[in-house]
Formats: sequence, C-alpha cells, structure tokens
Amino acid sequence: MMYPEIPKLLLLLLALSLGPAQASVTAKSGLSYRHTVPRRTIAGVKVVDTPIVRDAHDYALKHSSDFTYKHIMRSWLFGAIVIQHNETLRNTVDLEVHAVAALLHDLGWDQTPGSSFVSHDKRFEVDGAIAAREFIRNNKHGKKWDERRVQLVWDAIALHTQPSISNYKELEVVTTGNGILSDFQGPILGITKEEYSAVLSEFPSNGMRDGLNNTIIWLCQSKPATTYGGLI
Repeated sequence: MMYPEIPKLLLLLLALSLGPAQASVTAKSGLSYRHTVPRRTIAGVKVVDTPIVRDAHDYALKHSSDFTYKHIMRSWLFGAIVIQHNETLRNTVDLEVHAVAALLHDLGWDQTPGSSFVSHDKRFEVDGAIAAREFIRNNKHGKKWDERRVQLVWDAIALHTQPSISNYKELEVVTTGNGILSDFQGPILGITKEEYSAVLSEFPSNGMRDGLNNTIIWLCQSKPATTYGGLI
C-alpha cells in the first residue's frame, strides 16, 4: 500500500513548527526584508538581486523596446521605494514576486512579428501575465516557486491597469500597480522628489509619450475587441 501524501504532510508539519520567517524560506514561499537576501543598488534604490530577478530583467530587456524597458525599470524602482518607506510592506511584501511582476508586466506589448506572447483574443495584460507565468515555470529557479507565488505574479500583471480591483488584492499586487502608477503620476506614496528624480536620471522618460501612443494604436489595430472598453 502506498501513502503518496505522507511526504507532503510531513513538510507541512515541519513548516508549521518553525517560526514565520523560517517557514517562509523553507517553503520557498517568499523573501521580504525580514530575510537576508542579495541586493544591489540601482539609481540609488536598493533592490533584491537573486538569480530569478536577474533572469527576469534580462528577459524583459530582450523583449522590450527602449521606452518600454525604461518604463518597467522605473516602475520596479518606484515600487521598491514605496516598500522601503512602509514598515508593513517591508515586513510583508515578497520582494522577488514584486520584482518579477514589475519587470515582466508589459510582455504583452511585445511587437516583434510572430511574438508568442501576443494573442488576438486577450487583453495585453492577460498576455503579459501568461507569458510571465511561463517564464517562471520554465526558469530553473522559478521551478522552485510554489503556485501561490506564481499566481501573485499573474494577478499583479493581469490587474495592473485596474486599481479599482488590484487595490483590494494582496500587497504584492497592490505594490506592483502602485509602482507602475507612480511612473505616470509622479512622486506619490512616500516617494520623495529627490528619489523620483534620481530614477528618472538613470532611466529617462523621454520617448514615453510617443512610445505609449504608438503601442495603444498597435493594440487598437491588432486586437480591437480586447482594447476598446478595456485599456481605452
């Protein structure tokens, strides 16, 4: 007789017997500021620097136009600043989930002919969420993630243009959206003018208006049914 559920049960009991931070790390379920994780500084902002975050950065760079890449970097950094200025977020937000979601949130904007990311029947946000999920599942480090972390990335990307919904989701989802929003609204949510200017100096927003307009036109032309009434 086989007992396939016993190993999972033992792991669950082990996780529950540990303190909150230990259980989180053991279950591969998240890394917040409570944990000792590799970090680097970009534009004066300390960000998580783990292998999957570096891979997500390289993946985003490969599949983004110049204006899109700068936008996602600013969005990530602004979100990281918001986290650093808020004690609850520092102790709660999964830094890898936030980083991967922010870095990959616009994969649905990939205008490469024949892009595997872009569908004709889904909103660009959903295309991006699906592409990010596949990236995680195919990444050697992402394969260690539990499904909840993968789902948080999916939700953060799929809902990033819908704050009336995303603001009532998990903090990773909220923070991803707020970082993106900050790139359009300026220094908000505790981001200082000095911090905002430092990020803009490293990743200038010149070309953002034309790039965004051209992207919206492309979406309207290539998938009108899921663009009109959604993004615009």
